[in-house]
Formats: sequence, C-alpha cells, structure tokens
Amino acid sequence: MSPPVTRRDARAAHLLTAATAPVRHGRARRAEWLGVSFAALAISALAIGGAAAVTAALVAPALAPSRGLAAEAAESAEAETPVPLPQPVEALPAPAIDAAPALVDVCANPAFVAALQAGDDAGAIAAAGGAESFRVAVASGTATCVPLDDPAHVWVVVNKTRPYDPVDYRPSPLAAPAGLRDIAGGDLRADASSSLAEMTAAAAAAGVGEIALDSGFRSYGTQRSTYGKQVSAHGRAAADMVSARPGYSEHQSGLAADVTACSSGCVGLESFAGTPQQAWVADHSWEYGWIVRYVDGKTPVTGYSPEPWHLRYIGRELAAAYHSGGWGSLEEFLGLPAAPDYVD
Repeated sequence: MSPPVTRRDARAAHLLTAATAPVRHGRARRAEWLGVSFAALAISALAIGGAAAVTAALVAPALAPSRGLAAEAAESAEAETPVPLPQPVEALPAPAIDAAPALVDVCANPAFVAALQAGDDAGAIAAAGGAESFRVAVASGTATCVPLDDPAHVWVVVNKTRPYDPVDYRPSPLAAPAGLRDIAGGDLRADASSSLAEMTAAAAAAGVGEIALDSGFRSYGTQRSTYGKQVSAHGRAAADMVSARPGYSEHQSGLAADVTACSSGCVGLESFAGTPQQAWVADHSWEYGWIVRYVDGKTPVTGYSPEPWHLRYIGRELAAAYHSGGWGSLEEFLGLPAAPDYVD
C-alpha cells in the first residue's frame, strides 16, 4: 500500500512537472500567475479604499449641496470678468443766464457827466455801459445826476404828476419830417423828425402802406385849446382820460407824434388800430427809437386810455432796451411811480 501523498509531495510534483514542460508553457503560466496576483492586489486595494471611504463618510462634515455645472460656470465667468471702476461723472453745464447789470455810480464817471452836460444823450448812455446799464442806474435811484424832468433829454418823463418847468417850455430846433404827409402841420424836434421820416419810409418799402403824421409838436397854448374842447364835449373826467392838460402833454416836448394810416385818404386816429400800418408800427417802431406810449393794460400806470397811434421818441438805444425788456410804460422802465391821476 502506497504511503499517503502529502501537500508537500503534491507541491513538489507540480514544480517538477512545470520544470520539465516546454518553455512556452512556462511563460504563459507565469503571466497567468502574475495576472492572478495583480487581481488579488486590486481587490485588496478596493476593499481597503472602500473601507476608508466609508470611514471618511462617517466622520467628515456634511458637504454643501451641489449647485450644478451652470451655476459654477457662471460664478467662474463672473470672477474672471474685471469689474469696471467707477468713472468720474462729467458735470452738466450750468444754464446760461443773462447777468443783470451791476449797479454803477454813473454820476462818478467823468465821461458820463461830460456827455450829460453837453446834451449828448447817446454819448452819456454809452459812457454808462449801454442802455440797460443806464436804465438800471436810473431806476435804482443811484443816478441822481440824471434829470428825468428835463425835456431837453430823450429820457424825459412827462405825465399827470410831472409837468414842464417852465410850464410853457418850447423845444428847439423843430423840423418837419421829410417826405411825410403832415395832416395838421405839426413839426417835431429835429432828431425825432428825421427818425420818423426814416421809419415811415421803411414801412412803405415793406409794403404796409403809407403812414402820415396827424399831430406833432403842440405849444402850451395849442394844448390848452385842445384840452378845452374835450372838456366841453365830454366833461373833465372823461377829457383827462384822452387828452392832457396844458403843461402836461408829451406833444409839448416835440418828442411825441400821433400817426395814422393812409391809402387814397387817411383814416381818423380812432380807426388806426387794426390797420397793417398799426401792426407794423407796434412791431418795428422801436428800431427807429420810438415806443407806443399808451398801450392796453397800462392805464392804471399812465392815466390814459390806450392810444396805438401815440408814439414817443426816446432814442434808438433806450428804445431797444425798452423793447427787449418787454416794458409797457416809460414810468416802469425808469423806476418811477404810476401817475393815473393829477395831484390837484
């Protein structure tokens, strides 16, 4: 009976068989053995790794929930995009506002005083810094050397509280406007006369029709007769609204003109309103140194009913300032109180 085969004997036999086998089989078997070994090692690693992962999951803090790939991509892009620095804001330009002329003591200006004494009104206005500067100085009360009651100056103010002194004042020289139909035969002060002739010629050239002079200079005596007729016809109170008392009329200065419209004939003063000539005068008379003295809405200031035909010469410089300022009365323009009634 053969002795029992032990494990050692079986192993020895196996090794002997492997040693006597062809070489090609030895390489295959070696590869097989190495593959088995590596597989065993891999299984062991997975087992160890799995255990480690389980352990880490048990002891590690809870992870934040996943926000998804899109959110992470957006955060990444935001982080990479440079944030622009605040840029300085350019200040908006301040609105253009015409500055009011500064108050200037024109009476301390030797050039102004010299022009004033020489009767050079245009020169005095220029020395004051222009018509608006002159107006501001007078209206503010700082130009105490400017006589607003002297009819020798174009800025004289004659109204129901400001009579002439002397009461029978008469301007000189007087002249008839050239090339102008003169209905009543009245002259004007020379500077006003030439300016009115220029204005009416411009109106005719503009195609608005003929403008005639209905009444110009009136002496103290003539005005006394004119006013007396109004009182006789309408009473004193009504007369005071349409006609000045003698010694209080702008016509006595030679700087006032009543104008009317003519075609084949000339209309009365009361029919002047609404004519092409009247509309042109209202828009353009200031260009020639004239203003419409008694306008609608200013009766409480001037004391007279509206008279679109009654023009007053104040010179081109002052008339331009009067027009641009939108003034409606000479009293307001020069800072004087209203004169709706006579003081007596």
